[in-house]
Amino acid sequence: MSEKSAQKKKYIVETARKVFREKGYKQVTMKDIVDACGISRGGLYLYFQNTGEVFEEVLRLEQEEADDVFEQNIPKEATPADILALFLKEQKRELLSRECSLNKATYEYFFENQVSSKENLLKRQFEAAVHVIEKLIQEGTAEGEFYCEDPRGAARNIMYVLEGLKIASQTREIPEAAVDREILYVMQGLFLEE
Repeated sequence: MSEKSAQKKKYIVETARKVFREKGYKQVTMKDIVDACGISRGGLYLYFQNTGEVFEEVLRLEQEEADDVFEQNIPKEATPADILALFLKEQKRELLSRECSLNKATYEYFFENQVSSKENLLKRQFEAAVHVIEKLIQEGTAEGEFYCEDPRGAARNIMYVLEGLKIASQTREIPEAAVDREILYVMQGLFLEE
């Protein structure tokens, strides 16, 4: 793909992301994306055959950007506890954000499309996050910051709590105090009582 083609595809994906944030997944048509991008139908179909393909590319872009932002904000001298706290702080920011997010569209997409476990991007993202958190807990335990006999179980629990909070934030108003309480509860489980 030429540089010009790559730039056009990126423009389509970034523009489509805004459309999906506003309308969810189920309500978006290829015409909506064409209109938002100001391109011809044929111009869109050169890159994507349907809204599912566009949305999958939007999800990949979201994940790449989230990973980049998170990595850039980690100080070099950060401990595992610092990194986990930073991760949870970023999750809290996203949960409480009043901006339109892709959460609704993401759930709609995965409910509508029965994707195999191997191809399920949402599942892969979840498992990747569990793996990173597990490694942080293992390192923190080795360094004496945490006490945890089951780092993988603790990491999965953290992700399930965050997933539940995401759904709660989409289906009803969730107060900041509730998010703080759940995050504090998760973190307290990793520290020894003194």
